[in-house]
Amino acid sequence: MELDAKDRQILELLQRDAKKTIKEIASETQLSTTPVYERIKRLEKRGYIKRYSALLDRYMLDRSLMAFCNISLNAHQKSFLEKFERDVIQLPEVISCYHIAGMYDYLVVVLVSDMETYHQFVVHKLAALDHIGKVQSSFVMTTVKEYEGIRF
Repeated sequence: MELDAKDRQILELLQRDAKKTIKEIASETQLSTTPVYERIKRLEKRGYIKRYSALLDRYMLDRSLMAFCNISLNAHQKSFLEKFERDVIQLPEVISCYHIAGMYDYLVVVLVSDMETYHQFVVHKLAALDHIGKVQSSFVMTTVKEYEGIRF
């Protein structure tokens, strides 16, 4: 399915505010409500829209420390990689995990309340995972730009 300008406009509007009504989207796209509804359903069915969610304020939820952990495994057999991935996604502090190319095997994004909590996370949870070789952490001092969706 090729996206046209109206599809992209609808996707941008929904990324900014997924609670927009069909009527509001119709008004902003200069379409009537039925075509907007049908386009959204088609975008959902074809997988362009994976799900709807709310962006939470991490500071209000006492998750002010964000760390980027570069992780190397000491073994690279498929079963070890798969086990690491299964285990790391179970950790509630981990908000993202990427299998990457380069000097490290994974980039893991962690949210916790403070440095002591991060230390406990690394010692008792991350280091407890099988085949962890090296962990190098970087800490966010200021957020300059945060993911707000895909722009067209």
